Amino acid sequence: MAKPDPTTLHPATIAAHAGGAVDTATAGVVPAVHMSTTFTRDADYVPQVEGHVYLRSHSENVAIAERALAALEKADDALLFPSGMAAVAAVFRTLPDGATVLVQAQIYWGTTHWIRSFCTRRNIALVEVEASDIKAFSKACEDHRPALAWVETPSNPWLRIVDITASAKAAHGVGATLVVDSTAASPVLSQPLLHGADIVMHSATKGINGHSDVLAGALATNAPDAPIWQAITEDRNTAGAVLGPMEAWLLTRGMRTLPLRMERMSANALKLAEYLADHPKVTDVMYPGLPTHKGHALAAHQMSGGFGGLLSFVVDGGGEAALKVAGRLQLFMRATSLGGVESLVEHRHSIEPHTGIPEGLLRLSVGIEDAGDLMADLGQALGQ
Repeated sequence: MAKPDPTTLHPATIAAHAGGAVDTATAGVVPAVHMSTTFTRDADYVPQVEGHVYLRSHSENVAIAERALAALEKADDALLFPSGMAAVAAVFRTLPDGATVLVQAQIYWGTTHWIRSFCTRRNIALVEVEASDIKAFSKACEDHRPALAWVETPSNPWLRIVDITASAKAAHGVGATLVVDSTAASPVLSQPLLHGADIVMHSATKGINGHSDVLAGALATNAPDAPIWQAITEDRNTAGAVLGPMEAWLLTRGMRTLPLRMERMSANALKLAEYLADHPKVTDVMYPGLPTHKGHALAAHQMSGGFGGLLSFVVDGGGEAALKVAGRLQLFMRATSLGGVESLVEHRHSIEPHTGIPEGLLRLSVGIEDAGDLMADLGQALGQ
């Protein structure tokens, strides 16, 4: 009997079966963890398993996770890295000294901080633009003709939405490669490659893993023969920015429930956003699932199955009031990161005080708990 065509399967099926992964040695439904760093050769010094020479260049657990991720992303190839920032760095290291890059303004601060430092060291011209304004983005492409354009949608923590199709058209019009950080959406809710992106990036630490116990990053493409992808692949293998077998195994395990988790987190986040939007002590709610959000229609077009578990809101009274609310929360844990099964709260101004973040802004990573319990926790913390 022929195997199902993976291109016709839905994300829930692909994820549950981990892209078809099994333990080839025992036929177990869960693949084994292969920890060996080196592999034997026969008497003629030929690898006994083709391609298995050294763990840095070939890890069965990493390959399994990459196949599952590529299937979910509808990509021809995917690469895993030991962190999201390692994946970011892998892309930017392909740029020659003196190049020009266009980067979306007010995205995840860790990305912005590293890119600014890297561009300074390498004499790379960095242009930052509000990419959710497609006219501004297109003009920046025309004016600066970058080699690389980097956007993040939904953005963290502002939840701005970038038109991927229009951005790809603008970038490609000047010969630029478009990379989309889709961490907040995950491959289940958004597939930027289908909208024209050249490369999609994820901090797999977040929703893809979903359990706050694995540090990982990912890149995926539908152009594996492109020079930039070949350079990224070679650099990862030779420089050693690789994910360990146990982390890859845990990542595969996490991906099996990714569609279920994202569905629940999206539903919970929407309920909380609606609740907060009507609360008298909240002055603004940033969540693309709300019809009042500036990017709602575009997000509905680009995303499917929900709008994700990330949302931000501004507490009336500024930083002091917001910190008191965060301090009173009992179910939302005060911690950084996002995309895990547990709900988190973060006072972003404390993390990045000089970036224009409102002092009263609290960022929520909404988990899979009961929405009513989370709502009650927010209610008691805000004071009803």
